[in-house]
Amino acid sequence: MSLRLVALAATLVVSTAYADDYSDVSQLARNGKFNEALAKADQYLAGKPRDPQMRFLKGVVQRDSGKTTEAIATFTRLTEDYPELPEPYNNLAVLYAGQSQFDKARTALEMAIRTNPSYTTAHENLGDVYAKLASQAYGKALQLDASNTAVAPKLALIRELFNPALAKGQRPSSTPAVTAPPQVVAAATPPTKAPPTLAPPAVKPAPSLPAATTSTATAPVATAPTASPAPAPAAPEPTQPPAPSANANKDAEAAVRAWARAWAAKDVKGYLAAYGKEFDPPGNTSRSAWEAERRQRIGGKSKITVKLDNLTVSVNGDKAVAKFRQDYKADALAVSSRKTLDLMKSGDRWLIVRESVN
Repeated sequence: MSLRLVALAATLVVSTAYADDYSDVSQLARNGKFNEALAKADQYLAGKPRDPQMRFLKGVVQRDSGKTTEAIATFTRLTEDYPELPEPYNNLAVLYAGQSQFDKARTALEMAIRTNPSYTTAHENLGDVYAKLASQAYGKALQLDASNTAVAPKLALIRELFNPALAKGQRPSSTPAVTAPPQVVAAATPPTKAPPTLAPPAVKPAPSLPAATTSTATAPVATAPTASPAPAPAAPEPTQPPAPSANANKDAEAAVRAWARAWAAKDVKGYLAAYGKEFDPPGNTSRSAWEAERRQRIGGKSKITVKLDNLTVSVNGDKAVAKFRQDYKADALAVSSRKTLDLMKSGDRWLIVRESVN
């Protein structure tokens, strides 16, 4: 089992000339000419020091050439300048894990997942890091109390995960040592275009509407001996949820577009007001902490552009789902992604209660 180093997956808008520069550096690295690759990367960055694609590529080359300290510094600066990208966090975690700094690796991976909750590689790597932390803890427990028979089987199981050969009959001793750090898989060089990554944190889905119920009436019993029994009234038709008004779709669509306009205008107050009280921030983040983070990120950009394409809205009672392609640009960063917003009607307003990237 090993942590996986990845290539940059954000869709970065680059010209053909820039793409050639990336290809040249990648080719030099693949041929083992690391010093030439780094020199060409530095030459490029001298004119475009904030370019995230080349900076990411430089970090990969530094790692492949054994310059781990320099690679950590490169990826750390990328996370500071482009906190929207999860890949630098992931690669930073891999480098930390290679140095057995598993607490730092865990923190970096949690940041990657917080940035993009659907980032499979980061989830897998985080599982490996937790296993390594557990291995260290169990090993320490055995050192302190070798007679504790409950710990050895747990440690043996983790060792099997990291060394499949043990599962074929080679059992560890009763007091196995803590296993070595996982081997880092060599990284692929970053493409000029790849899947989108800018992802708002996932939240808990809103509860579904209760199913419609059917009620029936019981025929009344006659009380006077001379009166004929009253006929039983017909059972009412099953109740149906109210049909959406003719303007419901337009109103929900208008709410989505207003949210995007507020974001692009850096109108933080209007942007945050688009989220309902039911909106659940990612992980264990409180609503106030999430709002503070959004204020910092939006306010820190000199210019933001948010374009929505292929917007479709479906309404079901007081709930709506909006799906669209979002093209986001901020300073030197450009990211394209498919996004889904779940909205709920509150009074006469449609508010966002869930946000996810497909």
